[in-house]
Order: sequence, then C-alpha cells, then structure tokens
Amino acid sequence: MATIKQVAKQANVSVATVSRVMNNNGYVSAEARAAVEQAIADLDYAPNRVARSLFTKTSGLIGLIMPDITNPFFPQLARAIEDAANRHGYQVVLCNTDEQLEKEQSYLIALHTMHVDGLIITTNHSDNPNYEKLDLPMVALDRIVKSGIDAVISDGYEGGRLAAKALIASGATRLAHIGGPEQLQTVKRRTDGFVDVAGDQIVGMTHSNFTFKEALTAAQTLFDTHWPFDGLFAANDVIAAAVLQEAVRRDVRVPEDLQVIGYDGIELGEMTSPPLTTISQPIYEMGRLATERLLDLIEKKDTATKEILLPVTLTERQTTKRKGQDR
Repeated sequence: MATIKQVAKQANVSVATVSRVMNNNGYVSAEARAAVEQAIADLDYAPNRVARSLFTKTSGLIGLIMPDITNPFFPQLARAIEDAANRHGYQVVLCNTDEQLEKEQSYLIALHTMHVDGLIITTNHSDNPNYEKLDLPMVALDRIVKSGIDAVISDGYEGGRLAAKALIASGATRLAHIGGPEQLQTVKRRTDGFVDVAGDQIVGMTHSNFTFKEALTAAQTLFDTHWPFDGLFAANDVIAAAVLQEAVRRDVRVPEDLQVIGYDGIELGEMTSPPLTTISQPIYEMGRLATERLLDLIEKKDTATKEILLPVTLTERQTTKRKGQDR
C-alpha cells in the first residue's frame, strides 16, 4: 500500500503539499496539484482513515447503535441510513448491542475513539446517561432518548387508534393486545392509542420484548388466560407473527375466529400465512430523514432541537376481514 511520502516523492512535492491537495485546504499551484493527483492515481493511494481522523478530528463516519439486528425492522432502517449517508459521502459503522447496556456503552467508547462525526441511536436503553455526556451530534430514530436530542419517529399513538378502529369496523368485539417494552415511549404510545379507542372492549393485555421467542411466550400466556378474543393488536410485526403461529397450534382460524393487526410494515408481514394486516411506518423515509437531520447537525446548518413525527397508514392484508366478508 502506497504511503503519502511515496506520493510526495513521485510528484516531486512536499508531504505538506500532498496533504493540502487531499484536504483541499490551502494554496497549491495548478501544476503541483496535477502532479499530486497523477501520483495518487498511479500509486493507487488511499489515505489512512485513522491517521487522518486523528489529525482532523473528523472521519466521514456515522455511528449507528441498534438493539437487535435479528429483528427485520432494524436492517430495513439500516439500509435507508446507509443509502442516505453514502449519497453525502459518509460511511456507516453499525453496532448491534443485543439490548445489553454494557455492550452499548463499550460501543459508544469505541465510536468516540474512532472520531465518528455523529450518532444515530435506536437504543432500548433510553436512560443511558452516556448520551448526555457525549459531545457529538446525534439523532434518536424510532426512539425518544433525552430532551435536547433530536428524534425521528412515527405517530405510534395514531397507529394504535387506527388498529383499534380497523378491528372494531371489521366486527371484532372482544379485543386483546400485546404491547412492547414499556420503557420505550414510542412503543407505549401505540398501546395508549389502542386503549383509548378500544376501551372496555379489551378483554386481555400483556407485554413482550421484540424477540420472536419472547413474543411466542406472551402469545401463549394471552391465549391461556384470556381466550376467547376475536381481535388482537400487536405492538410490532414480530409479535404479530408469533400470535399467528400460536393460533395455528391451537386451531384458531385467522381471520375467521381471530383478526390480527401488527405494527411496523416490515417485509416479513407479506411472508406470514396469512399475510399480515399491519400499521405501516414509513421505514425508509424515517432512516433517510434521520440521516439528513444528523448531517445538518454535523455541518451546523440547523442546530435547534427537533422531533420529526411521521404519519402511519393501515396496510390491509388477510389477517383481518374486509367489508362484506362473512363473520
């Protein structure tokens, strides 16, 4: 691998001149610039990112903290973030914490050492005090972390309301709900919206984290303690998929005996049997906006704290009844 000294020697200029050309900073004659650019091309020179970041305190890197990349929602978010970052000349460092606070903290130290230019956070540990201590631009995505930290979220409260209205409109009268982690404000809002509309038509509720294994346990508990119910809203599509599996095990027909609505709108919902009706977040748009908002903060274009709230929509598939369908 070529070094900056070799580039300088081949171009017959100083190392400082090569550095000015690379950073586009300071005066360099047209002749010297052409010589340096030709030497870089001839030697296939790539600057050492680590060494450069130590000198400039910038890296062109964005840190991305995610709690669980086995949840299909997060890879879809990551794809949008990476696409948007690359369009603006940045690269993304993905850190999967497995929902472990200690692992999350070690990643934060590592990212700070790498001189990342900013962070996008989808943590399940909203109370992590280290975020307030970091002197870095950051945006929370699908999460509300701390006051003073920007957030890009979907309208979970309205999503819960939409789910309740859709189940009731489809003829469901005994409703159930499996909520997500209660410490996450954005997820709790989904439950709040559902409860506010469904009211005394709710016959059973429980909670789960967003892993399929835990969701299956929650679904089994709900069936054991509150069956029969004929409409169920799950706080995300993974939980809804677990409900569908448990329904099959118990010979409960969907949607004839039980209608199910999830939340997220991930691709998994099109693959379940039957395909899942869900409250769809604009996942790609959320990732894009979070990245562009972070770049504004990095470049100090607009530093006023913002919470960007995006609308959700009901995506009807085959786990709910359509108007006129036999009950």
